[in-house]
Amino acid sequence: MTTETPAENDMLKRIFSMQSDLNDYVFKKNSLKDTSGNPLAMDTIFAEVNRGDLKVNDLPNVWLSNYSRAMREEILELDEELLWKWWSKDEIDIQNIRVELIDILHFLVSAMICSGLTPEKVYDIYSQKHAVNLSRQDSGYSMETKTEEDNKNIG
Repeated sequence: MTTETPAENDMLKRIFSMQSDLNDYVFKKNSLKDTSGNPLAMDTIFAEVNRGDLKVNDLPNVWLSNYSRAMREEILELDEELLWKWWSKDEIDIQNIRVELIDILHFLVSAMICSGLTPEKVYDIYSQKHAVNLSRQDSGYSMETKTEEDNKNIG
């Protein structure tokens, strides 16, 4: 099993920072405003999560919905790049597939920020969920034995 190194953690922090900066740039460039009429910023959305502003028209839900939709569209674009005719002699365009995966990552990181996640919290929750998934595999996980009880303490 691998363990996280400080450099890897720094890379995830940098990705979060770069994505937040990009989103703020896009918000500003498109003159997007928050619910008070101020320029929209990722920090504003993040702060609303921390305040518990989680209703349907609050910024976290609005932007999580936007980013979820964007990820869905990027996954469709990825699917269009993948070949399914196992009898064909065609080759996949791995460079474009990688770009589509990074597009998905852009929107995934945006959604993570909009849900109040930090790089450290992502790592913590991922580690907890990873342990649950390993345990499920070791215990013969199936639809018959499926339960969400093992997920309830993750967080």
